[in-house]
Amino acid sequence: MQPTLKLSIIAPGLLLAACSGSGSGLGASTPAGPVLPQLAAASGATLASCTDLATKIRLANTTITAANAVAAGTLAIAGKPVPAHCQVTGRMFDRVSTVDGQRYAIGFEMRLPTNWNGRFFYQANGGLDGSVGTATGPVGGGGPLDSALNQGFAVISSDAGHSAPTPFFGADPQARLDYGYQAVGKLTPMAKSLIETAYGKKPDRSYIGGCSNGGRHAMVAAARYADQYDGVLVGNPGYRLPLAAVANIAGGKAYAGLATTAGDPSTGFTVAERTLVSNAVLARCDALDGATDGLVQNTQACQAAFDLNRDVATCTGARDGSCLNAAQKTTIGGLFAGATTASGTRIYASFPYDAGLATSDWAGWKFGSPATRDAGAVGLVFQAPPENGATFDGAAFVRDGDLASMLAKVGATSGLFTESALSFMVPPNPTDLSTLKNRGAKMMVYHGTSDPIFSSDDSAAWYDGLRTANGGDASNFARYYQVAGMNHCSGGPSIDQFDMLTPLVNWVEKGVAPDSVTASARGAGNAGGVNASVPAAWAPTRTRPLCPYPKTAKYKGSGSIEDAANFSCA
Repeated sequence: MQPTLKLSIIAPGLLLAACSGSGSGLGASTPAGPVLPQLAAASGATLASCTDLATKIRLANTTITAANAVAAGTLAIAGKPVPAHCQVTGRMFDRVSTVDGQRYAIGFEMRLPTNWNGRFFYQANGGLDGSVGTATGPVGGGGPLDSALNQGFAVISSDAGHSAPTPFFGADPQARLDYGYQAVGKLTPMAKSLIETAYGKKPDRSYIGGCSNGGRHAMVAAARYADQYDGVLVGNPGYRLPLAAVANIAGGKAYAGLATTAGDPSTGFTVAERTLVSNAVLARCDALDGATDGLVQNTQACQAAFDLNRDVATCTGARDGSCLNAAQKTTIGGLFAGATTASGTRIYASFPYDAGLATSDWAGWKFGSPATRDAGAVGLVFQAPPENGATFDGAAFVRDGDLASMLAKVGATSGLFTESALSFMVPPNPTDLSTLKNRGAKMMVYHGTSDPIFSSDDSAAWYDGLRTANGGDASNFARYYQVAGMNHCSGGPSIDQFDMLTPLVNWVEKGVAPDSVTASARGAGNAGGVNASVPAAWAPTRTRPLCPYPKTAKYKGSGSIEDAANFSCA
């Protein structure tokens, strides 16, 4: 029996047309730097039979549990029927742990289209993994209108080596490694062999993508398994996830210290106060892109323009939502600058001031997650040695825990735990992607600037390092797109609906570099799901170009501010 954890683990989180182009979201460009190999386009095939695959597949360390035909329309994306396909389920490396006595395996499902486009997509799931999601293959952003499966990809999804979205698997060293990176390394060649059995050939082109921890999985694959993937799609990556989790615990402690109600850190920075700060950011930064439209497109310029002490009123009396007191300004300003230990050691990254601070998503991560998702991940999965899972109390861990000790332990090894979390969770040499680059493979990364748990500043710093490592310009194989106002993977007052997989495929297989990607707001009537944070003053179908960093979207000076065609990347 698993012990009962005194916290609530929430699986999907920490623990998951261009400016000049057409509807595909592409614009032609000449990639900078040396000419790289051009990979050939994939060619498709037809699945002859589904139900007999279970008897045909003979793969090492793999048990196939079922192969079921799925009729067209059984699944739907935004109301659109997904074509007929075959669902194959199974597991790899089934074992009973000699450490905790629990049974482990890498569970998976694959969905194989009857009419296959010759491509493979690894769906990197978010959160603590621990469950096999429906293998549809997300294309990026919120409220998707399409999926890799719908486009004809063969798609795999897995639980990353443990069968529950809780942190107790951290007691087993191998389960940690599978979660961190080895499940991808084991599943990828198996999936390609399974595809060969099904279609008579292996995939011509292979892609991996995901958001949050799924984005981390994709970044790790770009570094560790660069020979296996031709296209890498990375969303809001927690690529330094153990450090982000410790930093969020630091934030939880800090907000609790500001709270007016004991045990409720949200009262340390109320929704009225967060709205106040968001509005102050807009007052300073909204017009920097030439249009006063509720979006801060030039995030970097905004951080220089906005000053919390100057631009937000200081309370002279009681807090009433129209001001911040001096203690709040010091504490909140310090968290945005980057949480530190008591001795001043920086834990993770700074966070940009942006317009999306007043949402429930932002609040959930900042105030709810420290004692639930982050405490469990740090204490039971990332630390070496882990805390005792039978007696672990997340709230006490946050309240009483020492940040410097947590930081040391996520970088430590101990006894059975021969790889630290900063090894098994983080890409080795994240700015050295020469193997990926020199193969002709491509990488697209996006990050919401109002993400409350993984900072877009961290992704920008990574990309700046990648540029430096490539002579000052990495845009011939990797591009980074900031999504104004977007919270964690979706939501916020933002244009968060977009397809980045199609432009990635066209870049990989046709050499057409994505100079921008068109993103849409999800207002009333959106088929992929309405985003409640879209302001009422916006057109429900507002569009904007997502521009490759360090470029930003700028208004051309005329035409509707609801239309991406009236903005350029500069």
